[in-house]
Amino acid sequence: MRPMLSVLLSLPLLLASAAAFAHAHLQTASPPVEGTVDTAPAVVTLSFTEPLEARFSSIEVKDAAGKRVDDGKAHSASGDGKSFAVGVGKLAPGIYTVEWHATSIDTHRTEGSFHFTVK
Repeated sequence: MRPMLSVLLSLPLLLASAAAFAHAHLQTASPPVEGTVDTAPAVVTLSFTEPLEARFSSIEVKDAAGKRVDDGKAHSASGDGKSFAVGVGKLAPGIYTVEWHATSIDTHRTEGSFHFTVK
């Protein structure tokens, strides 16, 4: 019975530890992931599951030829630190790639990419 009691007593500690080491995963994006928009956005905004460390996070937006079309000034876009945004120039119709690197405030790093289309 004692081993079971030890497990039960340590369960809250294990759950708290798991929460402390969470990674920031992409939750939503505007324009949407793999979406099509009628009007070119002026800003690409990504929302994550955890607050980000802005100094160590980035967003790049590239056209179909691989040329960067963002302004290079990715920044926090919300008071809770979970949204990150970058301005983009005037986008012509076509397919664009968003590449992101997110470092959560607990220093775990995630990355990914997706496409969106401007009609």
